[in-house]
Order: sequence, then structure tokens, then C-alpha cells
Amino acid sequence: MDSLHYLLMKAYAQLNKKILKDAAAIELSPGQPKILEDLLYHGENNQKAIAEHCEIEQATAGTILLRMKQDGLIKRFNKEGNRRSLYVTLTPKGRQRALQMEQIFNRCEQEAVNGMSDAEIQQLKQLLEKFCTSIAKKGCGTNEK
Repeated sequence: MDSLHYLLMKAYAQLNKKILKDAAAIELSPGQPKILEDLLYHGENNQKAIAEHCEIEQATAGTILLRMKQDGLIKRFNKEGNRRSLYVTLTPKGRQRALQMEQIFNRCEQEAVNGMSDAEIQQLKQLLEKFCTSIAKKGCGTNEK
């Protein structure tokens, strides 16, 4: 039987490969789909919050956001009274792509859980949430207990 870390890595790689292939078909590059999803669900936000939600480094988010601005998917702006933080919001084109990605995410998830019962899907979600919470609290590869 394969180790847990290998199975998690394999599941992520396989799902991500399908998602990125479909994202490329609608002219999105890696990193853009999860930021579009974040903006669709959380609305306008600053780069730091987007990076945290997407589990990526802030500098990486900045690079992706710059490309998204060039592609006409987002607008960046300062809020009155806060000149230090740039905020990001979807353009109409960005919202359209975000809705397309939502369909892609849903379709890929459905394919991934094909053959599983609703109870198994809920159990998988609960276990993964518990797993993520545990990793976030204790870290990985540290001596913390």
C-alpha cells in the first residue's frame, strides 16, 4: 500500500493536471484559476489576503496578478485612505473566466469522486479538513509537538 503523503501528492497531481488542461483551453495560465475562484467568492481583496487564501507566497501572487491585469481579467486600485495596499477586483472578462473555471472545478471534482457515495465524499472532505488543520498547527518536518 502506498504511503499517505504519496497518495495525497498523486491525487493533487492528477486533479491539477486535468484542471490546468481545461484552464489552458480558456486561455488561463497556472495560478490564475485559483485566484479567479478566490475573487469570485471573496470579492475585491488585497494581494496579501489573496495569497493567503490561495496558499501561495505573496510575491508569487503579485506575479500572477500582474499577468492577469495585462490579460484584462482584473483591475488593481487603491482604496481611499489606504495608499499602501493595492486592491484587486474582477473585470467583466475576469468574472466570465471565473464562472467558466467554477464549472471546470465542479466537473473535475465530479469525475474524481465518481463511484463514491455522498457519505464517502463527506467523510473524505471531513478527513482532509482535519488533516489540513493538523498540518497547519504542527507544521511538517519540524520538531514541534
